[in-house]
Amino acid sequence: MKAAMLNDTHVAESSVYQRYAAAAQAVEPALCCPVEYSSDLLKVIPDEIIERDYGCGDPTPYVRSGETVLDLGSGGGKLCYIAAQVVGAEGRIIGVDCNREMLGLARKHAPAVAQQLGYANVDFRYGLIQDLALDLDQLGEELSKSPVNDPAGYLALRQAEDRLRREQPLVADDSIDCVLSNCVLNLVRQQDRRQLFAEIFRVLRRGGRAAISDIVSDESVPERLQQDPELWSGCITGAFREDEFLKAFEEAGFHGIEIVKRQSEPWRTVEGIEFRSVTVVAHKGKAGPCLERGQAVSYRGPFKRVQDDDGHTYFRGERMAVCDKTFNLLQQEPYTNMFDTIEPREAVPLDDAKAFDCRRNVRRHPRETKGLEYDATTDAANSCSEDGPCC
Repeated sequence: MKAAMLNDTHVAESSVYQRYAAAAQAVEPALCCPVEYSSDLLKVIPDEIIERDYGCGDPTPYVRSGETVLDLGSGGGKLCYIAAQVVGAEGRIIGVDCNREMLGLARKHAPAVAQQLGYANVDFRYGLIQDLALDLDQLGEELSKSPVNDPAGYLALRQAEDRLRREQPLVADDSIDCVLSNCVLNLVRQQDRRQLFAEIFRVLRRGGRAAISDIVSDESVPERLQQDPELWSGCITGAFREDEFLKAFEEAGFHGIEIVKRQSEPWRTVEGIEFRSVTVVAHKGKAGPCLERGQAVSYRGPFKRVQDDDGHTYFRGERMAVCDKTFNLLQQEPYTNMFDTIEPREAVPLDDAKAFDCRRNVRRHPRETKGLEYDATTDAANSCSEDGPCC
């Protein structure tokens, strides 16, 4: 049974590579969903790339000017060249793909695109998206110097891989502002998917985000369908189940996970299982110490209560005690305008802050914020606008 599973994995990987290698040479419409991109951003991209682009969504609206962006499974480079215009000359784009034919297509047109833009900010790299530390071009150089001919050579190769990951990583830790991907994560083997999400998290800076468009299913896909090379390489039976796709981000440590776009009608249906495109945005930055600085937040609604990814519950209109980290996090995307923030009347310096137990959901009494001795009384006239009455 195990041998059969290993063989099926090999067949799936081989079918993906062969299909996309062929798709780099000739258009294959079955590999993509119809996606509309900004026509202004397509003008500088050669037709050869546009015709051989295979995706299911457009995550580029979540890229910002000046950012360093990583595109996983960059293929012919279309998403990279779109993002290159969004980030501008001050930004930087890195595309990673393991298909040499697709990389060749992307790299071939880089000088022409750079000339039209007036700057060169795109770098295409050879690697596996589930192992973003290993530069396969560098590994190729190692193999050319020391070919593997026996078990000793294999062990030496493993040591070389570890050294390359450590000393010359393909993508460094905490170096990326935004990770993009368009219909590629579903092509990664099941056993590599936990590592895939861990790698996305590793390379992102604190405060960075992942914007991923991919195919998901509404039901679990039977193993016999997953073993179909045509369906797997066609971005169908390797699809994540929709709820499990979101859970993978959560388990990797992301917060603020949102489905920002979901295809209402399925792209394809196979044996009653619906496959559709979704775009998910997830953020990095909730790690760190929890410190007590007397802060509170009040959830504005419209729900009676909500719970965040760390299990904190916020009740509509009630002052909930939070640590300094959460207090600042809830003022950033994607939580902007969801909470009123309440600072203590006398600020607690960071150096004086004690540990805050974030495992408890505690309401913060107003007197904690104002101080027990606070007894101010204000004149009603002084608190109203000079332009008109208060009520």
